[in-house]
Amino acid sequence: MDQVSERFSQPQPSMHEGVEKMVLTVDDMHCESAGADIASALRLTAGVTRSRINLSSKTVIVDYMPACTSSNKIADVVRSTGYTVGALRLRLPVSGLDCASCVRQIEAALEAAKGVVAASVDPVRAVAEVEYRPAETGLAVLKEAVAASGCKAGIAAASSHDPATVAPDDREREYRQLMWKFWLGAVVSVPNVLFMYPDLLPSVAELMPPASDARRILWAVLGILTLPVLLWSGSQFFVGAWQALKHRSANMHTLIALGVSAAFAYSVVATAFPHIFPDPMLAEPFWDVTTVVIALVVLGLALENKAKGRTSAAIRKLVGMQAKTARVVRDGAEIDIPVEEVVTGDIVVVRPGDKIPVDGEVTEGASSVDESMITGEPIPVEKSIGDEVVGGTINKTGSFRFRATKVGKDTALANIIRMVQEAQGSKAPIQRIVDSVSSYFVPTVMILAVLAFVAWYDFGPEPRIVFSTIVFVTTLIIACPCALGLATPTSLTVGIGKGAENGILIRSGDALQTAEKLTTIVLDKTGTITKGEPALTDIISFAEFEEKRLLRLVATLESKSEHPLGEAIVRATAKRGLELLTASHFEAIPGKGISGHIDGSVIRVGNEKLMAEENIALNSAMTIWQGLADQGKTPMYIAVDRRIAGLVAVADTIKDDSAAAISALHDLGLKVAMLTGDNRRTAKAIAREAGIDEVIAEVLPQEKSMRVKELQAKGEVVAMVGDGINDAPALASADIGLAIGTGTDVAIEASDITLIKGSLFGVVTAIDISRATMRNVRQNLVGAFGYNALGIPLAMGFLYPFFGILMSPIIAGAAMAFSSATVVSNANRLRLFKPKRAGS
Repeated sequence: MDQVSERFSQPQPSMHEGVEKMVLTVDDMHCESAGADIASALRLTAGVTRSRINLSSKTVIVDYMPACTSSNKIADVVRSTGYTVGALRLRLPVSGLDCASCVRQIEAALEAAKGVVAASVDPVRAVAEVEYRPAETGLAVLKEAVAASGCKAGIAAASSHDPATVAPDDREREYRQLMWKFWLGAVVSVPNVLFMYPDLLPSVAELMPPASDARRILWAVLGILTLPVLLWSGSQFFVGAWQALKHRSANMHTLIALGVSAAFAYSVVATAFPHIFPDPMLAEPFWDVTTVVIALVVLGLALENKAKGRTSAAIRKLVGMQAKTARVVRDGAEIDIPVEEVVTGDIVVVRPGDKIPVDGEVTEGASSVDESMITGEPIPVEKSIGDEVVGGTINKTGSFRFRATKVGKDTALANIIRMVQEAQGSKAPIQRIVDSVSSYFVPTVMILAVLAFVAWYDFGPEPRIVFSTIVFVTTLIIACPCALGLATPTSLTVGIGKGAENGILIRSGDALQTAEKLTTIVLDKTGTITKGEPALTDIISFAEFEEKRLLRLVATLESKSEHPLGEAIVRATAKRGLELLTASHFEAIPGKGISGHIDGSVIRVGNEKLMAEENIALNSAMTIWQGLADQGKTPMYIAVDRRIAGLVAVADTIKDDSAAAISALHDLGLKVAMLTGDNRRTAKAIAREAGIDEVIAEVLPQEKSMRVKELQAKGEVVAMVGDGINDAPALASADIGLAIGTGTDVAIEASDITLIKGSLFGVVTAIDISRATMRNVRQNLVGAFGYNALGIPLAMGFLYPFFGILMSPIIAGAAMAFSSATVVSNANRLRLFKPKRAGS
């Protein structure tokens, strides 16, 4: 975890009321002087409150006041410094998005706006991601495009740098408003149902016989009570339908608006003009259909809204882990300040039980820190001087001080939140297919409803007008494009959040879907399967020489050397509590070994060439050396006064859980291969110990990508797991690239999934989560398609000729209302999912 704060470090400015944010891409900003020129020009621009330059991503992040300036003017300022401004990326929170089938409509409206490069709407988080050219359009135009779709755009945020979503307060406010609309519909529905079905109240039926003036007056009163339900409780349906009509499209609002309007219009005619019916006894209104359907559908929207609020629980949990205050040393005194006021270089004091406020490096003291919110690993990590600590993690036992290195939105936690939210807003391939199908769904249903009306009116039994109206209204109401629209994004949102809880950062829906299809996992050796640093594995002594004595002799000489293998021996000696001796006449013999004098004896440590040069007989030591070498270790002979005294061996050992993780990958039905530049004998020794199926050894860095492509050419769906710069091309070439989180930034940037913990069990967990998520997606899609495939024929009256069954519009409304809520609730079941195989 030493690199976790650097690994996810990018500027993350805060937002204030009345201030909006924009991100400008400046492709020709290559050096610090270019950034300084742009920053200087922006400082002199009225309305700009803050600007930050990110040379690595070639972006300029600007906070500005729309009342004083505009995004176009700011882009012009950057151009005036002589640099080229590319596309600008924004995230627009969208309120009033209570119809998942409206997603494509909003996307189309945004994409139709001049200068917009791309637009994507996430119906779960109610956010529109927009990329546009500021020279051709501006924020006001984008907001107008959203408004034209019947929704409202909130304060914009930089899509790549600020994890904006619909605030919980806004979602709660929408939920409360929908519930008030439901209660109005429910209250009015009670007298409508009671008086529309006389058998429920026999005494009323006697007082108001059919076709009597009293009954007509009662129906007129019920109609007046129904009107507020239609106009207020059902207002969002008519607004949404009108906006769709203006764009020559249709959505769920269109279906509901047409259905309840048809029922209401029929009821008005039946009440006011009963004589136009062939038999006035048949002129009965459908006030109950209008109010009950609206009430039920609005209740479904409210429940769906509530359930969608739970899908991003993982993000809210991460956000809630951010500290509010920090204790820093200022002018020699410890003071508590808001965490926003901590600056880089501050010395921060952490006491037992404190939440670490920002990222930094320990300068004094030691403790154990609970990093489970970052890594998913429950065991506290020991921290001492020089170790990195991560903001949001919790100090357990000791006290320490650290120097702040990343503050505010630059911290690891803030960047993890950003990465996860961007992934949750992405679309998987299966979702794009569903979006395409959904765009044809509503027009198809409208055509079917009209055909059903005509068929029942022409060929149905009497009263034909009643039957045909019921079938028309029921068919419109029962169809639910929202269930289709929500089936995939809700599951992806929860699945990606579940990954974050387990220390796995999934960058996109594509990666999550592809991970389910993997057939082969290719592992880099050094730092991925192994620990990435040499360690002492064997110390073997001969005759009268004592093992501990030999180790002290070797470590004493190696302490004079700078060789990595020697450093491993010195570290192992220190861990065993053995003190070093005093050496003299130290000599490093290139390609052979080292020698020196200790306590009057000449000590030599090296290979066979050194021993032969000094005429030292090896005897049986050669057999032992060969056995150690066959195990992938690097053995060295030890000689004392020209006598062979023993051997010492060093190797890059496999991680404690690598073999168990590879076994778990086999249990998932996956083939595991190792790709390494190391020699074949060492690679095969590691493969035997770890349980790997195939070894691809002695591969040059530039050849790794080619070897991955060779596997793909054989029909394998390949995941590459690595941690080094030389793994980046292979990570990018693979179907899925998984970067070990303790590795380099280059590898992480080239990957699709980042494993924060650095354990191969993260690969197992990532695949487990992918399979569970895609299984949940399929359940939702089967449910949504199955509901419509079964419900629409029932609503059209297909069962009536055989069983005399005709669905009531009220039942259709109830089914439609709860179908979307069911899909979202099923997606939320993923929050309870626990990967079966968790790393220890």
